[in-house]
Amino acid sequence: MIAIVIASTLSPLVGSVERMGFPRWFAVIFVYLLLLSLLTGIGLLLGPTIITQLQRLLEKLPGYIEILSKQVQLFMTEKGFTEPEILDFLNKQFNLQSIVSWTFKSSQQLLIGVSGLTRGIVGGVLNVLLAILLSGYMLSGSQKLINGIVSLFPVPWDEKLKDQVVPVSQRMGGYIQGRLLVSFILGLTVSLGLKFLGIGEFALGLGTIAGITNLIPFFGPVFGSIPALIVAIAQGGWLFLWVLLLFVIIQNLETYVLDPLLVGSSVNVPPLYQLLAVLSGVQLLGILGALILPPWVAGAGVLLQNLYLNPKLEAEKQDKIA
Repeated sequence: MIAIVIASTLSPLVGSVERMGFPRWFAVIFVYLLLLSLLTGIGLLLGPTIITQLQRLLEKLPGYIEILSKQVQLFMTEKGFTEPEILDFLNKQFNLQSIVSWTFKSSQQLLIGVSGLTRGIVGGVLNVLLAILLSGYMLSGSQKLINGIVSLFPVPWDEKLKDQVVPVSQRMGGYIQGRLLVSFILGLTVSLGLKFLGIGEFALGLGTIAGITNLIPFFGPVFGSIPALIVAIAQGGWLFLWVLLLFVIIQNLETYVLDPLLVGSSVNVPPLYQLLAVLSGVQLLGILGALILPPWVAGAGVLLQNLYLNPKLEAEKQDKIA
């Protein structure tokens, strides 16, 4: 499933290089080497700063959580909730050891979620490498692979299914391309916004977290805002409200401008079905499944539209004419 999504995402780039007169196999290798060089360059340029900021954030996180816990308890006391049971409940909810442990586990799951929430790092790395190699094979020998698969179906379904390969691939690849672009814009905007608000110490790291989590529809933006809000609360003053306002503005910009423009036109799937796809993806493939399954649902929507709904409407129209 992951390999097909990767292949669909990279197919336009491979096609562009192939149209320049290069062989298909060379185009595939060139695109993969180009992306590898690009990611390596970004990693060397920004990676040390991001890692340093995230390490510093993890070091200070217990102190920030403690400050948050005291502020909540002070607020509850000022409002008259001083019963021992309530304070004991708050202490349990803001237990530093459990929160820090949960943070590390969540970070680990985010990094190795490609193999599910219960597999280890080795299995996750092997699955990623296997998916990349398999996607490269699909791209280099796509026509033979397609012909082999559709030949298993009877006439005229073989030709009908073959005609759907391009629109399904475009729909699936367009979703991932749009999602990546939106997340990059959001991560950059969050980093600049936090630096402007005075959280320059963690701005790039927090922007990276927001950008990565934003790859997950619906729930990702909420998860990405939590670390920045914790830092803002710990630093005190009106900073929390300004950071909250920043994320609200960015989220509305994404929801009403960027997503419809860059992702919505590619997916063409009702929000309820996207939500169900995200939840199902988490159960099947972990964190990465929340990103992988929605384009599959979008691709299935193309098949449903072109192979059933459109012929059904055409048949009904012919019946009315007759």
